[in-house]
Amino acid sequence: MEIRDLAVPDSYEITPKTFKDDRGVFLEWYRFDKLEERTGRPFEVKQANTSVSARGTVRGIHFADIPPSQAKYVTVSHGSVIDFIIDIRVGSPTFGEWDSVQLDDERRNAVFLSEGLGHCFVALTEGATVSYLVSDTYNPEREHGISPLDPDIALDLPFGRDELLLSPKDIGAPSLSAARRDNLLPTWDAARAFYARAAEGHP
Repeated sequence: MEIRDLAVPDSYEITPKTFKDDRGVFLEWYRFDKLEERTGRPFEVKQANTSVSARGTVRGIHFADIPPSQAKYVTVSHGSVIDFIIDIRVGSPTFGEWDSVQLDDERRNAVFLSEGLGHCFVALTEGATVSYLVSDTYNPEREHGISPLDPDIALDLPFGRDELLLSPKDIGAPSLSAARRDNLLPTWDAARAFYARAAEGHP
């Protein structure tokens, strides 16, 4: 298993070793000890989600209040997506910047994004199936969104606007600047303090 840092601090791409023979493929797609060794803190899984998406579907940009927010470990079991991690932590040296990884059922790779980061993906194939482990259960009162079409963030979306499928909630989500104005965004200092507490065993 290889783990590399992404351009957004506190996010990573994980590429497992795959073992293929005439029966198929075997791999370890998640190892708590390898992830903890790299991040310096435990990742406690409290919920597991799966979505199946039509080609062109956009899900995100989503995030949750910190603490506790939601750290996410995301992989694709069928098809392919472009996964975006967006730094929305006010005060971060990479605030407003993003990185992306293609996740697919060939490499069987994954991404891990820490609490306080924004997350979005776009389905490249029909029936793209995304599964993700999260560090806290869903709490609608603490969940927020930012428009994936925000020109200030300028995600490099793989399709034209008329080919994208968004939920009404994501279409109506505010821009990054509006979310910042309304004090919806996490801060870099709060995120770093949360990570430090988690590393000491006190999330």
